[in-house]
Amino acid sequence: MTFDIIDITPEKDGLKSRIKKWPWYGAPIFASICFALFYAAVVPSFYSYPTMLYTSNEAQHVDEFIGERAMSQLAEYSAIGNKMTGSIANEVYTVNFLLRELGAIVADARTDLYDIEVEMQYSSGSFFLWSMAMSYSNLSNVVVKITQKTNPNNNYLLVNSHYDSEVTTPGAADDGVMVVIMLETLRVISKSEKPLAHPVVFLFNGAEEANMLGSHGFITQHRWAPNCKALVNLDSTGAGGREVLFQTGPHHPWLAKYYKASAKHPFGTTVAEELFQNNFIPSDTDFRIFRDYGNVPGLDMAHVVNGYVYHTKYDNFKNLERGTYQTTGDNVLALVWALANAPELDDTAAHEEGHMVYYDFVGWFMVAYTESASVAINIVVSICALIAIGLSLYMMTRDNAADAPKALFVRFGVTFLVQLLTIGVACGLTILVAVFMQGVGLAESWYYQIWMTFGLYFCTLFFVMGLLPAFYIGWTKGKTNLKLDQLIACFMHAHCVIMVLICIIATSLGVRSAFLPMIGIFFYTISIIIQVILKLTVKKSFFVTVNLICQILPYIYYTYTCYVVLVVFVPMQGRDGPDSSPDLQISLFIILMTLHFAGFTIPVMHKFRKSKTAFSMFGVLTIIFIILAATPAGFPFKKDVAAQRYYVLHTERVFHTLNNGTTTDSGFYIQPVERRIHELDDTTLKAARPKGWIDEYCQSEPFCGLPLYSGRWLDWKDSALWIDSSAPEFPLAIDLTVLKNLNNQNQVGYNFTLKASDRVMIFIQPTDGVKVVDWSFDRTPLDEGHEPPYFMYHCYAFVEEPFEFWVQLDYSEANVADDGSYFKMVVAEHFLYHKDNYTTDFREFLDTFPDWTYTTDWFTSYHSWEL
Repeated sequence: MTFDIIDITPEKDGLKSRIKKWPWYGAPIFASICFALFYAAVVPSFYSYPTMLYTSNEAQHVDEFIGERAMSQLAEYSAIGNKMTGSIANEVYTVNFLLRELGAIVADARTDLYDIEVEMQYSSGSFFLWSMAMSYSNLSNVVVKITQKTNPNNNYLLVNSHYDSEVTTPGAADDGVMVVIMLETLRVISKSEKPLAHPVVFLFNGAEEANMLGSHGFITQHRWAPNCKALVNLDSTGAGGREVLFQTGPHHPWLAKYYKASAKHPFGTTVAEELFQNNFIPSDTDFRIFRDYGNVPGLDMAHVVNGYVYHTKYDNFKNLERGTYQTTGDNVLALVWALANAPELDDTAAHEEGHMVYYDFVGWFMVAYTESASVAINIVVSICALIAIGLSLYMMTRDNAADAPKALFVRFGVTFLVQLLTIGVACGLTILVAVFMQGVGLAESWYYQIWMTFGLYFCTLFFVMGLLPAFYIGWTKGKTNLKLDQLIACFMHAHCVIMVLICIIATSLGVRSAFLPMIGIFFYTISIIIQVILKLTVKKSFFVTVNLICQILPYIYYTYTCYVVLVVFVPMQGRDGPDSSPDLQISLFIILMTLHFAGFTIPVMHKFRKSKTAFSMFGVLTIIFIILAATPAGFPFKKDVAAQRYYVLHTERVFHTLNNGTTTDSGFYIQPVERRIHELDDTTLKAARPKGWIDEYCQSEPFCGLPLYSGRWLDWKDSALWIDSSAPEFPLAIDLTVLKNLNNQNQVGYNFTLKASDRVMIFIQPTDGVKVVDWSFDRTPLDEGHEPPYFMYHCYAFVEEPFEFWVQLDYSEANVADDGSYFKMVVAEHFLYHKDNYTTDFREFLDTFPDWTYTTDWFTSYHSWEL
C-alpha cells in the first residue's frame, strides 16, 4: 500500500508543526485489513480440526484414535434418547450399551499384556452442596480398570465422564461424545504395546446431571477410589468442537505441564479457569466432587461450541460438530498415556505447589509456566517497558527542533492523562450503551446474531478511543515541535504505561490472568527497542511499519481470545437467569479484551487525513446498530437454533393444616431463564396471575410455596409466573407416614416414611424459637449454623422401599402449645421423564409457546404440612 504524503505546515508563534498525513481513504482500508486478518487467521484457526481417521485405515494408524468408531458409537448412544438418572433408559438401556461395548473391547484386548476389570457400582450416600443436603440411593456407575501386567502399580489415573442426561435431551454432546471418546481411548490402550506405568480407571458415571451424585458415590465408596491420584474430567457445555481446558490442579502445576507437552490440539486458558471459579459460568462439573471429597487433583475439560443446544433436545447426534471426535480423541488419548506414565502419580503430595498460568496461542501451541514464574515475568516485562518508553521519549528530545526534555516530558504527562480520560470515557460510554439496551427492553439483541456486538460495543469503544485523542492532536497543532509520528507514539506509550499499571496491580492481587496485559506490553516493548536500534543505526525509526508488524501477533491473540469469550459466553446468557445483566456482562468482557489491543492499533489511524470523520463513523455505526436492535433484525431468538428458554412445571399444591384440613390449587408454574421476560406477556402468558402474586406465599410457606428444583430458582422468584389450570395426573401419589415422639427435655422427634417419585425436594421451616438439632440428612447446614428454611434433595433409582428419614427439634425457647405447630415441612416430587402422563391441558398449553422458544417441562406436586 502506498500513499502520497500531504505536508500541512501551519505557522503559529514562529513554530512549524510538521504534520504529514496520508490520504483519508487509507483509514477504511486499514480497518478492512484488520478485519481481514481476523477472518483469515482467527476464525479458521478456532474451527480447525484434524482429518478423521477411519476404521478401514486402522492398520496404518496403530496406537492412534479412530474417530469414525467413536462417531458410530455416539449415533447408537444418542438414539437411546433421554437418559435421566433413575429412568429405564439410563439405568438399563445405556448401561447395557456400555457393558456390550466394554465386553467387545475386553474380548479384543491384548490379554497377554493387560488385566481389564469391569464393574457395576450401585451407591447410596449423602453430602452437602449448593445449599442443599443431598441424599441418594442405588445410583449406577460403570467402572473399568486397565492395568499393564508388568506394571501393577497401586497409584491410578482416573478418567471420568457421565452417561446420564438432563431433562428431554439425548445428551449427544453432554456428555455422550466424551463417553465414546473414553471407550475408544480404552480400546486403543488395550491393544497397544506402549508402556502404561500406572493403571487407569475409566469411570462412566450415571448421575452427573442429578447434582453430581454419581461421582460422589464413586469417590467416597468405591474400592479403587483411594488409589486414584489424578483426574482427567470430561464434560460439555456446548455441541462439541474443540474441548477447552478450564481448570487445573489445584496446586499441582505438573498436570498443566503434561497437557502442554502431550495435547496435539491445545485449547485452554487461565482466564477461563478464573472466570469459572468466580461463578461467571452458570454450571459445575464432577471436578468439584473429586477435588472436595477425594482430594484428587486433575484437569477439567469441556466442549463449548454452540452452547445454544446445551440441555435441550437439540443436543443430538446431528448437531454435534463433526471434527469433535478426532480433535478431542487425539488429545484425550495422548493425555491419558502421558499422565498414566507420569512419575508424579507415585507421590502427588510432593508436587503440590502453587498454580499454573497457561494459554494457547490460537490453538497453534500452548504456553504454560508456574504462578511464581508469572509474577517474575510480569514484573520484568513491565519494568523493561517503562525503561524502553523512557528511552524513546529521551530520543525524541534529540531530534532537530525538538521540544526541550522538560517540555517533552510534561507533554507526555498531559498525553497520559488524555489517554487515561479516553479509556475512562470509552468504558463509561460502552457501559452506558449496555445499560440503555437493558433499560429499554432491547437486551440480548446479539444473542443469536453475535455480530451485533460489533456495532453496539466494539464500535462505541473505537469511537471514543480514536476521537478524543484526535481532538487533542488537533489542538496541539502549532503548540509543539513534535512530529505526528511522535504524538502518536506518545499516545501508545501512555497506553502501555496504563497496561503496565493494570498488569502490576493484577499481579499483586494474585490474578493469574495478568498475563493478558503482559503479552501486549511485551510486544510493544519489542517494537520500541527495534525503533530505537533503527534510529541509532539508519537514523530513521520506521515507526508505523515496525509498530504494525510487532502488533500482528498480539492482535491475532487478543481478537482470538475475544472471539472465544463471545462464542462461550453469549449462549450462556440465555440461561443465566432473569435477574442477570447480560448486556452489561458482555460489554465488560469486550472492554477488557479490546483495551489490550485497541490502544496500540487505533492510534495508527491518526496518520490519515480526516481521522475525526473516520472515528465518528464508528459512533454512527453504534447508533445504526441500536436502531437495528429495535427492529425484527435485532430479535435475539431463532427457532431450533437459539431459542428463548422457559421452565414450565404443571403443578398441584396441597396445603395441610394441623387439624387435617387441606386447601388445594393447581396450575402452570413458569420460570423464565433469561432477562427478556416480557416477550410472551400478551400471548402465552397473558392469563398469568398479577405481579406480586407470590408475596403472600413467601410470608406463609417455605421458599414461597414454589416446587423448586434448584436453590437457584429462589433467586428468580420475582419473575416466576403462575397460570391456574386443572391438576396434573400422577403415576405415583405422595404417601407420607409420620410418627411423632415427645420427651421430657423440650425436644420432639419425627420419623417419616415417604413413598414418592425418584426425585423429591424436602423443605423444613421451624416455627419461631424452634431449632432443628439433628436429622438423618447431611449435618453440614446444622453444624455450620445455616438459617432456615432448609433444602434437601433426594434421588434414587429402582428402589422399591420407601425413603425413611427423621428430624429432631428443640422447642425450649419457643412458646408452642401441646397442639401447636413445631415446623412446616414440604415435599415436592418431580416427574421429569414421564411425558406419557401429560394431561391434555398441559400439552395444549405447551403448544401455545412460539417456535422460537424452548420449554424444559415436567409435572410436579407440592405438599406442605404443619407438624
